[in-house]
Amino acid sequence: MSAPRKATAESGEDEGDDYKSKDVISRETLPSSSQKKTPRSVTHKDLENADSSEKVKLSVQNFQPSNYEDLFKDATESESIWATSGSFLRDKSSSEDEELAGPSQTVPPQLSGIQIVSERELAQLAQVRPLEFSFREQSIIKDSFKMLEKKVAEYEILQEFMTLDFKSLPGAFNSGNELRNRDKNRYRDILPYDSTRVPLGENKDYINASYIRIVNSGEEYFYIASQGPLPSTIDDFWQMVLENNSNVIVMITREIEGGVIKCHHYWPISMKKPLELKNYRVFLENYQILQYFIIRILQVVRKSTGTSHFVKHVQFTNWPDHGTPASVDGFIKYVRFVRKSHLTGPILVHCSAGVGRTGVFLCVDVVFCAIEKNFPFNIRNIVAQMREQRYGMIQTKEQYFFCYKVVLEVLQKLLTFD
Repeated sequence: MSAPRKATAESGEDEGDDYKSKDVISRETLPSSSQKKTPRSVTHKDLENADSSEKVKLSVQNFQPSNYEDLFKDATESESIWATSGSFLRDKSSSEDEELAGPSQTVPPQLSGIQIVSERELAQLAQVRPLEFSFREQSIIKDSFKMLEKKVAEYEILQEFMTLDFKSLPGAFNSGNELRNRDKNRYRDILPYDSTRVPLGENKDYINASYIRIVNSGEEYFYIASQGPLPSTIDDFWQMVLENNSNVIVMITREIEGGVIKCHHYWPISMKKPLELKNYRVFLENYQILQYFIIRILQVVRKSTGTSHFVKHVQFTNWPDHGTPASVDGFIKYVRFVRKSHLTGPILVHCSAGVGRTGVFLCVDVVFCAIEKNFPFNIRNIVAQMREQRYGMIQTKEQYFFCYKVVLEVLQKLLTFD
């Protein structure tokens, strides 16, 4: 069999949808990392009242880092037309039109209901702060900032990305390439490794999704990276959510971008009517529309048993059709809100192909956790770990640059914080 071709801007969410590769080859398998934890189930109240992380007051004096924004001119797009102002929310008691809760509309009317998160809380979350911030920790972060800034200025990041790009990774794609499973793949050249794919049910059925475990300073961060559901895989997608007891779904795409379907609708359009599937019934319990993302509280009921599972669905709506978001701050708030919301199971992340924007999210989330815990971090190492578990994670140099841009923004704010 043939190998998937190199994942580029032609494959997936920033990559167009017409694939020229025909087959996917088998490679030597990696050690299995598909064990999963099964913590307690989550209730509606748990989702809406997840505690925010501890606030620690920090101070740094006489540090004025240079403005690095110009270093990224070529890696970002102009301000997205999809940005809106203010936040809009809704709950079950409202009788107004509810279609905005379904498709990712961008300029909604004023709505009323139960607020899930305030702008003040999001602003606090965006301040990523270490648990300890003594003079020694300040010096370490200052040195890290200067080192990363130097990498950007001297174009070392591009060299880093190219080194990762040419690294040969062993792994077999047999399950995704089986004739019976080919129609379950959104893109023919983005398939999960057999060793890390997410199995469904007792028969270990196929879905295009991979377990990703990233280890940093001895701590493990557990995710599922998935493609956006197809009409024929929506039941499978919800089965995966329930079997892994995931309480957060991260969606980093709009359903249609540039006239191309990137992900099929897998949640209810209205709070008045659930989404009826073969094996599941999905209810929209509440939602809130913010400037950069939409939060939905969903209840998933398994028809065969009547058991229910609550999920917080967080959709980033401000990623442009090409390139990366113009607003770093909006993406920081998004990542931090997801981390705050996580309670059980792996965090389930998807875009269109489940490798580009998904990889950016995973990388940035791990770095933020490292900063909070005073741990060192290495972006190249994080991306290398992801690629060992799912082919093509972080597809373009612009996405790789964006990871650095986000981290530099956080460190700069930290070092100028009073």
